[in-house]
Amino acid sequence: MTEELQQWMSHCDNLITELLEDGTNDEVYHTIEHHFASANFELLEKAAITAFKLGLDVEEPEEAELENGARVFAFDIITEQMLDIDLIKAETKKMFELAKECNVDYDGWGTYFEE
Repeated sequence: MTEELQQWMSHCDNLITELLEDGTNDEVYHTIEHHFASANFELLEKAAITAFKLGLDVEEPEEAELENGARVFAFDIITEQMLDIDLIKAETKKMFELAKECNVDYDGWGTYFEE
């Protein structure tokens, strides 16, 4: 496992722990948003198409501005998952590998607090 992927695995542990400590409902599905980005729109668009062809729920790519003023293009892949650490880590690894295969950046995942 690469150091970068190991950091994402730690991110999974920390985020799920924080959500559970904050009292999110661990008995319901959570909407997981996996974030992808690239300064190159064509590369990002190809990644989105690849993900779509894999049957994933891909949000429309959009342009964003970073804190340093640089432009970047981004899209999310949406899944619905229980907050099961093994499932989330496996999904994160799959998304990380997809990003690497498509030469775009994987920018982690987030979710919402569920009552």
